[in-house]
Amino acid sequence: MIDHNRRVQLADELLRRFASAFRGAQLYAPTHPLVSRNTVALTEVIGLVIGKQRSITLGIVGDEFVVGDVPVPKASGTMTDLLRRLRRAGVERIVIDRDVGHEEITSLVTALASVDRKLDAPVDTLLPDFEHIEIGRIQVEQRVDTSLADMASIRAMYGDVTKLAERLWDQSAKEGRPDPGAARGMVDTLAQAVAQNRTALIALTALKNYDNYTFTHMVNVSILTMAQARALGIDGPLLREFGLAGLMHDIGKVRTPPEILNKPAKLTDDEFEIMKRHVVDGAEILRRTPEMPPISPIVAFEHHLRRDGTGYPNGVKRDTLNLCTILCSISDVYDAMRSQRKYQKAHPSDRVRAVLEANDGEQFDKHLVRRFVQLIGIYPPGNIVKLNTNEIGVVLRVYAPDPHRPRVRVVVDGAGQSLERHYEVNLWESTPGGQWPETVIAPVDPAGFHLDPLTLL
Repeated sequence: MIDHNRRVQLADELLRRFASAFRGAQLYAPTHPLVSRNTVALTEVIGLVIGKQRSITLGIVGDEFVVGDVPVPKASGTMTDLLRRLRRAGVERIVIDRDVGHEEITSLVTALASVDRKLDAPVDTLLPDFEHIEIGRIQVEQRVDTSLADMASIRAMYGDVTKLAERLWDQSAKEGRPDPGAARGMVDTLAQAVAQNRTALIALTALKNYDNYTFTHMVNVSILTMAQARALGIDGPLLREFGLAGLMHDIGKVRTPPEILNKPAKLTDDEFEIMKRHVVDGAEILRRTPEMPPISPIVAFEHHLRRDGTGYPNGVKRDTLNLCTILCSISDVYDAMRSQRKYQKAHPSDRVRAVLEANDGEQFDKHLVRRFVQLIGIYPPGNIVKLNTNEIGVVLRVYAPDPHRPRVRVVVDGAGQSLERHYEVNLWESTPGGQWPETVIAPVDPAGFHLDPLTLL
């Protein structure tokens, strides 16, 4: 095994070679001898850095490069210029597979140099698809550091992370495993968001449709699992491991035949048996993925197990399930039931709660379900609801002792007319027969009132 000092030297050498090749490709034609010499040298050092690994990731974190897990300070002006130009081109991460060859490295360097010369064109139209190289074009973490009080920032961050979830899925289907570095980066972003504005982020998880259900479900289960864990006092690296397990819980479905996974109607019994295999496939994929924490394959395998033995894999029963599995399972069922899909209408929150609380804790831990309901509420933040006065409002904050009486912002009067001046009320403080609304009657479709819940929060 290469010692740490040698790894640092190789990482520094890789970046120097990369900077030289990049600079040469900017100055000369691809057929110029200098370009060829530089890319040959770069290919050789890449081989040394990868060694027996499956791949190596070159990333940009803050103002320095990271090669694998080795941070490399910008020791020269050439490397500083490389970092600046890559960031201008929207490139934050390059994953290089060990099977890469000189020709593909030359194409990579040439393409990146071309992007830098044509920054007025969309980056996605200028970077080709590579067989053994993946380029991360979107930075999401920087958005979290702006103002998460700004709903536009939260919405944009969520959209970016959902796109990255799709890339992780596609990579897993193509290469047999996800990129653990990219997955961890996504979870870091979501963990920051959960810490800074959990209410708005939970509200956002409900605002989706079935068109990209697979990827929003990945992101939502991660968010909801971390929100539960944080409410239990879990934070730091362990919180992120919970989030990563939630993000990857369904990754085994990349092996499910598309005609079953995307079937617009209810599955037959035989098709459902095939679908059930995703828990075993997911555990296998994650177990073989380097740098994936041990809890991730466990949760992938266990997240459909139930305390009373009614879940699957068939014939598997645990006397106890680990905490991360339980939190992920609750999040999984909750998000699936409230999601609008081609073959299923979204269930209202009270119906989801009833399912989670079924059998008095035999399927799900009743104490953790109770805490989940206190966290999310029967009517979660962002829900548009009808009040007992026939007014329409948006839920701002859950009131744990009485989930039917949250804090709301009233935006439509009892006659169905939009209020010029909204007002807020704590329903739990309202008295019977008073001038203020007292309780929520039912959730309503925001589209029927042309309302955007996020802007109302």
